[in-house]
Amino acid sequence: MSHAELTADLRTLLGQWSAPSTEQESLREEYLAHLDAHELATAKSGPPAHFTASCLVIDAAGERVLMTLHKKVGRWLQFGGHLEEGDASVAAGALREALEESGLEAAGLTLLPGPVQLDRHPLGSGFSRCTEHLDLRWVAVAAPGSLPEVSEESDDVAWWPATDLPEGTDDSLRSLVGLARDLPRPDTRCG
Repeated sequence: MSHAELTADLRTLLGQWSAPSTEQESLREEYLAHLDAHELATAKSGPPAHFTASCLVIDAAGERVLMTLHKKVGRWLQFGGHLEEGDASVAAGALREALEESGLEAAGLTLLPGPVQLDRHPLGSGFSRCTEHLDLRWVAVAAPGSLPEVSEESDDVAWWPATDLPEGTDDSLRSLVGLARDLPRPDTRCG
């Protein structure tokens, strides 16, 4: 998709999304206002505040989450990043990021309907002209036996107990994990 098509997809997605709280509704409205204010809102070359798509990977039981030790940030995070013109949709961008950064096979990862959370956060000095991310967060379920691999963007990739996340995990990610555990998951058993 072109950035104009991704912008249209994002506008439709946000227009149809039912925010689960007043805080999330405020973010939804901010995101739509940002889309209205910036022609290239989905492009990395656009305004300093960029839309991103991320994906938290959980196991089928909802007991473990797969996270990346992000090189630039130096903390354990969900997978995610900027939208790209080749993405078929914003959701496809979230899935692409999860696959690229986790090393999991596409057949072993099921993206759940979403997004489940919006998160707007400033970036540290390790980033170039991008100063803020307007993130849309999805959840994907990994098939049993899925083996992650460390990508070039990560220092490590590892499974963490959903109830014992790494030290320094921020509240928005803890909230995302809680939301992910409450979502209905597909049956990924063989047979």
